[in-house]
Amino acid sequence: MSNPRLRDLGLSVGTLPPGPYNAITDVAGLSVGHVTILEDAPKTVRSGLTVIVPENGAVGERNLYAGTHVLNGNGEMTGLAFLNEFGLLCGPIALTSTHSVGAAHEGLIRHELESGSPFDFLLPVVAETYDGWLSDRSAFAVRPHHVGEAIASAASGIVAEGSVGGGTGMICHEFKAGIGTASRIAGVAGTDWTVGVLVQANYGSRERLSLNGRNIGKMFPVTDVPSPWPERRETGSIIGIVATNAPLLPHQCQRLAQRAALGVGRVGGMGEPGSGDLFLGFSTGNAVSAATVKETTSACALPDMALSPLFQAAIEATEESIWNALCASDTMTGQFGRVCHGLPVERLRAAVLSDRSEPGEESP
Repeated sequence: MSNPRLRDLGLSVGTLPPGPYNAITDVAGLSVGHVTILEDAPKTVRSGLTVIVPENGAVGERNLYAGTHVLNGNGEMTGLAFLNEFGLLCGPIALTSTHSVGAAHEGLIRHELESGSPFDFLLPVVAETYDGWLSDRSAFAVRPHHVGEAIASAASGIVAEGSVGGGTGMICHEFKAGIGTASRIAGVAGTDWTVGVLVQANYGSRERLSLNGRNIGKMFPVTDVPSPWPERRETGSIIGIVATNAPLLPHQCQRLAQRAALGVGRVGGMGEPGSGDLFLGFSTGNAVSAATVKETTSACALPDMALSPLFQAAIEATEESIWNALCASDTMTGQFGRVCHGLPVERLRAAVLSDRSEPGEESP
């Protein structure tokens, strides 16, 4: 089986149904693009860039309500001061490696200027996780022009996962990982709403890796599937982007972003001191014209006390996104011959399904 998703293995998490693509792109108007950079000379590069483009590319003209949450702040997401002050997402979001934040930041500004941005200045959102174990951090392989390429390639529907884009060199729970996505449909106030999540997963120890409350890490001891690390580490990061078409106000988007951190906890993350665990939530249910300065605007919102189904959706979609990032990633060899093994997905499937079987029954 090549690059499966969790559900391709007959496994799933949670109880809410996924959207048609089980991806963040189930939220209408969203597209995702990647640029993946794999080089062996003159330097070893296992890196790239991922962009999330809302509002069919017109988010610069139709800003969206948004909010953020920091579980542990050993990481970077640019633009947070503006976003948290005004509660608005005003452009595409870029995910990349730690030392590529500057290039991605410049690339987003160049793209917005070339697209005719109405703003006098731009404070784009770029988030990072560190790929310097497998990729030469001094290569600076991601350049500003890659942002335009990623945006030009962005598409709705199926999203490439695993070792692609910003997730190319990432490691999660001591297995190869990277980009993952999932979605859920949740009913609130008599209407079904979509919540989609995309993660760039690069955190966690194997001993805490869990699926539906069951410890999975112990199935794969390092004597069987070697860890990429020569000794135990508690560093790493995860970026989680939560999108919904439910009409929410900025403080409600922040509450949704907070729940993504609970999804990380269900897989086994703890927000360790060396981890940068940063989350951003936004809603396409209200659009605010960037040209509106002297006019009043109107917005609708779901009741604060009715948001529990959306919270559940964010938790479940985050959890499954991480597992999709793990399942879709193959073993990778990086700089200095370092090897990060992919999760043995067929062994995972066999072990979990056999554990579900009743005595005397054969696993499917």
